[in-house]
Amino acid sequence: MDQTLRITEIFYSLQGEANTVGLPTVFIRLTGCPLRCTYCDTAYAFNGGEKLSIDDILQQVGHYKTRYVTVTGGEPLAQPACNPLMVRLLDAGYQVSLETSGALDVSAVDSRVSKVMDLKTPSSGELERNRYDNIQYLTAHDQVKFVIADAADYQWAKQQLELYRLVEHCQVLFSPVMDVMSPTELAERILADQLQVRFQIQLHKFLWNDARGK
Repeated sequence: MDQTLRITEIFYSLQGEANTVGLPTVFIRLTGCPLRCTYCDTAYAFNGGEKLSIDDILQQVGHYKTRYVTVTGGEPLAQPACNPLMVRLLDAGYQVSLETSGALDVSAVDSRVSKVMDLKTPSSGELERNRYDNIQYLTAHDQVKFVIADAADYQWAKQQLELYRLVEHCQVLFSPVMDVMSPTELAERILADQLQVRFQIQLHKFLWNDARGK
């Protein structure tokens, strides 16, 4: 198997979301994604990038004094060497999270990885790409994320919570689309409906105004 990956960027920042929010983390952003969500904020990762070996990637990650690594994209699982990369990181002692769209099979992801998997809402334009059989591979240290743009997205997300009994599988995150859905409105809806989910905003967008590499 080819042990190289096309990488858009490797950078050090605070984790902006999920259950390790606020922790210094190295981000490995892989190039390429088969989806085109309406609210995508990393379209620059669709193309280009630099081919690096797994050894080269681990060397760059090792420059930073943190045990937290997030593999993101694009869609990381679109590259076959993504899983071998994560295994190498885990074996080196890192705590690894994977940010994935939910459109590709996660069954081969190492169980030590914390999967942060989207279920695409109607406003994303990619609702039909959701791979619901991935839910069976989620555990208590994984997370399902709903990115919510409007009331219709919120109602749809509530339905999936009940239909798939998601809180019995994993942690559930509700996140508003920046500058589209009011964070306050989403928070109030969650409280009014007493949902057992974690409200989150993308911390890095407030700290660095969504600057690349932050």
